[in-house]
Amino acid sequence: MRETATERWARRIVLTLLAIFVLVPLYVMVSSAVKPLQDVQNAFTWWPRRPTLQAFVDMWSTVPLGRYLVNSLVVSSVAAVFSVTVAIFAAFAVSRYRFRGRGLFSVTVLSTQMFPGILFLLPLFLIYVNLGNATGIQLYASRTGLIITYLTFSLPFSIWMLVGYFDSIPRGLDEAAQVDGAGPMRTLFQVVLPAAVPGVVAVTVYAFMTAWGEVLFASVMTNEDSRTLAVGLQGYSTQFNVYWNQIMAASLVVSVPVVAGFLALQRYFVAGLTAGAVK
Repeated sequence: MRETATERWARRIVLTLLAIFVLVPLYVMVSSAVKPLQDVQNAFTWWPRRPTLQAFVDMWSTVPLGRYLVNSLVVSSVAAVFSVTVAIFAAFAVSRYRFRGRGLFSVTVLSTQMFPGILFLLPLFLIYVNLGNATGIQLYASRTGLIITYLTFSLPFSIWMLVGYFDSIPRGLDEAAQVDGAGPMRTLFQVVLPAAVPGVVAVTVYAFMTAWGEVLFASVMTNEDSRTLAVGLQGYSTQFNVYWNQIMAASLVVSVPVVAGFLALQRYFVAGLTAGAVK
């Protein structure tokens, strides 16, 4: 169906408004990052009158931003790797095999997404504290405990999405590999996974971003040594002052690697989400 002139102009107006909605806050963040603190706190100006990069230098000493960055990278990366690894094996079993309880398992995995995450905050907190008191295994206020927490968030959705993607891969490929003498593991790693790269990348990006930007559990389950960026950025707000220019500079610096990685993997991410959703 051919697009009319009215529809074309309406689409342009909507896209322009959406672009303004996204770009204006980004510009304010960048411009505030290159202003002295006094200029940010005083009357708002669109253009920096005294541009400076001092905020990008001071932000590393005002709070231990480097440690928070390392904690976020370690927690997010390890949680994403474990989530994808477990999801691949679980999704392959659900997609390719018929076993007792298969339907119940699939429904249970999907139903976990119906509950708000805050319901699990107190139970996990009590489990970690009591486990530490009973066995000496310190999961509370540790990166390991935070990784396990984020794994419980991302794993159900990762399994559900990979099942949909694996179902879209023809079973004839599995049968051909079995004729050549390949077992289940060889079929998975040499036949199914190469064809499921977009889905695996989509799950990896989802699991990483889930852990990277989470605030609620990170604010309760961490201390000064294990704190992540999402919580650590609050350190720029003190009892006597708020370092707005450093907050904007730190937000910009920590966002660049994530945005760059997402843009580099965007085509795989979109393809994986589309295939899983259609199935």
